[in-house]
Amino acid sequence: MKSSIGDLAARFGLPTHVLRHWEQMGLLTPERSTAGHRLYGEADAARIVLIQLAKEAGLSLEQTRRLLTDARDRQSRRDLYAAHAETLHRRIAAAEAALALVEHAAECDADDFTTCPHLAAKVAARL
Repeated sequence: MKSSIGDLAARFGLPTHVLRHWEQMGLLTPERSTAGHRLYGEADAARIVLIQLAKEAGLSLEQTRRLLTDARDRQSRRDLYAAHAETLHRRIAAAEAALALVEHAAECDADDFTTCPHLAAKVAARL
């Protein structure tokens, strides 16, 4: 059974303009009725789930488009995923450093955190 853009968007909690944008980017290619209305099948629904999973993994829509349309060979996919994994490792390291700073600040005995030796060392390291 085919779904309208409104029905499919509602199914995934998305505004209809998101599906139109994804179509414009080449991520979705719905069928059209004789009147020109978009008709989505289960393959389109599965594609939406893939796009959402890619977004949750931090991939951009352009990276997702390349994975789903251009990077059909294994090596191209591996290269794209490896590059993204490096980005994620950098983000994780930055988040862990931020967490350590915040946790230290929460437990710091300094009356004024700006006088904390731990913070002063971090500031000095960046000067």
